[in-house]
Amino acid sequence: MADSRRYLVKIRCKQCGERFVLKGSMKKGKLDTGFRQCICDNDDPRGFDISSERL
Repeated sequence: MADSRRYLVKIRCKQCGERFVLKGSMKKGKLDTGFRQCICDNDDPRGFDISSERL
């Protein structure tokens, strides 16, 4: 059950500045929220500031 821990994830796009607040979970050692790209079509993983905290 250790993999079912929930996280609050804050994502900010470096290209347009749009912010997203999502809930995610740890899967296979990576944080998964389902987020794929920003509304400005930025899908480069390095194009985002990402911070997370455990719920």
